[in-house]
Amino acid sequence: MGFKNCNINIFSFFIFLTLPLTLALQVGFYGKTCPKAETIVQQVVQQRFAADNSVTPALLRMQFHDCFVRGCDASILIDSNSTNQAEKAAGPNGSVREFALIDQIKSKLEQSCPQTVSCADIIALATRDAVALSGGLRYNVPTGRRDGLVSRASDVNVPSPSFTVSQAQRAFSLKGLILNDMVALLGAHTVGVSHCSLFQNRLSNFQGTGAPDTTMDPSLLTKLKGICGSSSNTNPTAFLDQNTSFAFDNRYYNDIKSGKGILQIDQELALDPLSAKLVTNMAASTNAQFGQSFAKAIVKMGSIQVLEGSNGEIRTDCRVFNQKKTLDESSCDC
Repeated sequence: MGFKNCNINIFSFFIFLTLPLTLALQVGFYGKTCPKAETIVQQVVQQRFAADNSVTPALLRMQFHDCFVRGCDASILIDSNSTNQAEKAAGPNGSVREFALIDQIKSKLEQSCPQTVSCADIIALATRDAVALSGGLRYNVPTGRRDGLVSRASDVNVPSPSFTVSQAQRAFSLKGLILNDMVALLGAHTVGVSHCSLFQNRLSNFQGTGAPDTTMDPSLLTKLKGICGSSSNTNPTAFLDQNTSFAFDNRYYNDIKSGKGILQIDQELALDPLSAKLVTNMAASTNAQFGQSFAKAIVKMGSIQVLEGSNGEIRTDCRVFNQKKTLDESSCDC
């Protein structure tokens, strides 16, 4: 769960009513109805990861953006049509990717168990498997989500990389997530990249001062100026974790403690008294301990406002609702 255009995007504030986290999801939900479901997901993700290991931050970002808008209901997967601009069309989702991977998984699941496994569960399971392939903990994912019937670009507004810790904490708390959850989830920035446009102001004119952000390590500042000043790319990218860029470990916390946070929220996380102690603890922990903390937080995030039972539907195609909606239907909250 990352930030705009950084494969994991996490930020741009707006207020939601906080709804309770579900207690009905369960590990092994498809044990009888589709016993090979999780194996099928894992196999397809493994094939994709072998071709492109940046699939991990992409899926983390997809899950974050899905869960923070209308809950974890796969509404981010819906394509726009002539009567509705779906979430996918919103600016913050412009660089969310790996939709084709979800399609591939869904196709194989439909062949094995028609109209059984939800697209929302596919996102959660695929993200878990990608994290494990990057060296993270293969945590248990409670399943049983159903797919949403509404997807509107106008609903999309996710927390911004220029947030203060207090602003970020409020955005997460409105989703039922506490500060510990937020610090652990931001650890997903141990993989992935950010576009220069999201931190350029820190390199030259931070908060209107006409000077770089003084909290940034000087050697990193020089490095990022070189990357972002490249004339061959109008909006280059930089790794969020400067050392183990493709490994799902706790290095991110050590980086931000050393002034090597790329995004403003990353660096402030290590400096703000609200979160500094938590960052220090994460930096001093083992990778296994970080993995456990992250797993607990992402499972909690994956339970936000889910649809269950007879609510929603099980899509046969993750990109479209089972029954095409009229303009009025697709824009209502029914």
